Amino acid sequence: MSDAPGPSPDYDPDSAEPQPPGSLAALIGRILTEIDELQFESFSKDDALELGFLLVELGRQRNHPIAIDITKGEQVLFHAALEGATPDNERWIRAKQRTASRYEVPSLLVGLRARAAGRRIEDNAWFDQLEFAAHGGSFPVYLRGTGAVGTVTVSGLPQKADHELVVEALTEFLGRRGARGG
Repeated sequence: MSDAPGPSPDYDPDSAEPQPPGSLAALIGRILTEIDELQFESFSKDDALELGFLLVELGRQRNHPIAIDITKGEQVLFHAALEGATPDNERWIRAKQRTASRYEVPSLLVGLRARAAGRRIEDNAWFDQLEFAAHGGSFPVYLRGTGAVGTVTVSGLPQKADHELVVEALTEFLGRRGARGG
């Protein structure tokens, strides 16, 4: 008998295969927990730079062909494209970032909530797919007590992996900040 793990019971938004029962609701629940936990007390341009460099470091260590964007309001605070990223990643960044900004939740959650209701948000006539993308990879910057003030976006991996990379970086960044007492 092998000790290797079996297939993940996690919901895969890119799969056309039947999904494990309850996996969509579990993923939505996990993202809602991430929203509650990944809150900033403040978010400066220096924070954006440090968080952006952390994402670059993670991407380089793993040879990820990603583009990274951190935006606050209308201002881009950090933007980078690692080796292998393409101009298409720029379009995806903007579309996912617009979605996270408009709905003030992670872009992955927007698409998952529609699926939980038995449809795809892209099938709604009002959802302009040239402007928005309900695919994982953009996570709002939440200020505790204020709400969403910006976004951290990654493009270049499958959408769930884009989301998870952003969450990993936010978790590490906020953990470092907590360890420093600030």
